[in-house]
Formats: sequence, C-alpha cells, structure tokens
Amino acid sequence: MKKVLVLDTSILCVWLQVPGKDSCGPDSDRWDKQRVDERIKAAVKDRATFVLPLATIIETGNHISQAAHSRKERAEALADLINKSADQTSPWAAFSEQSILWTPDKLKKLAEDWPNLAAKKLSLGDATIKDVAEYYAQAGYAVEILTGDQGLKAYEPMMPVETPRRRQR
Repeated sequence: MKKVLVLDTSILCVWLQVPGKDSCGPDSDRWDKQRVDERIKAAVKDRATFVLPLATIIETGNHISQAAHSRKERAEALADLINKSADQTSPWAAFSEQSILWTPDKLKKLAEDWPNLAAKKLSLGDATIKDVAEYYAQAGYAVEILTGDQGLKAYEPMMPVETPRRRQR
C-alpha cells in the first residue's frame, strides 16, 4: 500500500530549523531536528509521498517571518519545498491535488464542521490538515500526519486493512 506523509507546521518548523521552533511535541514524545531528519529519511526509503498542506505552508511562513533571525534563509528553504510540491518533484505530491478541497462545496463543509472542531480545540489550519489527510486516505493511501501536536495526531485516518488475496484453485 502506498504511504503518504502529511507534514504539519510543528514538524516543518523543526525540520527547517526555524529559530525558536527547534523542537515540538510533549516531553514524552519530543521531536527535534535529528528525529525529524531520521523520520524523513525513513519515509523516503519507504517511498512515501510527502504532502505539504496549504495551512502548513502559511503557518510555517508566518513563524519564519516572525523569527528573531535567519528569516531569509528559512524562507528560501520553505520556498524550495513549495516549488518541489508545485512541480511534483519526488517525493512531493502535486500541490494541485489539494485544489479539490477548496471548492465552494468543500469550503461550506469546512464552515459547517469547524465550529464543533474548534470547541474541541482544533484550529482551522489543523482542520484543513485533517481534511487533506482524509482526502488521501479515501484515495487508498496509508496516511500518517507527521506532527508534534497530539490533538491533531488524534485525527489521523485509520490505516486501511488490507484484504488478503485468496488463491484460486
């Protein structure tokens, strides 16, 4: 089964070494640059497809622009990932695949669902990341949301159960 890795802002900030965002997650599940690098390398080895949600791009860009230093270098690193996603450079999924999530009907569904998610402390950005993960899961991918946010991680789609093939007699 093909695997998809949906990157959240918390992990992307650590991976890009955004000043002040050098780790994420609770003490019991802390993500630092080394751990993120190891997970990314393992995902590349597993031939996973990386997905960069729009919310992750915007939120990471906001953190970069507010950083105490290294803003241009970090912005260039993020811009490189945006270009790779736009160009569908392996292992990045084509950003255009997410466009279906921004149709008027999908936006109305987001508007309908989000107040209940907000009551559960899920941000609007995280709600859209959840939708991206569900989109790929419904397309038959095994989806992992790579995040240090346990609240968002709880919305990761269940791994589909593979049906064993039966031998024909």
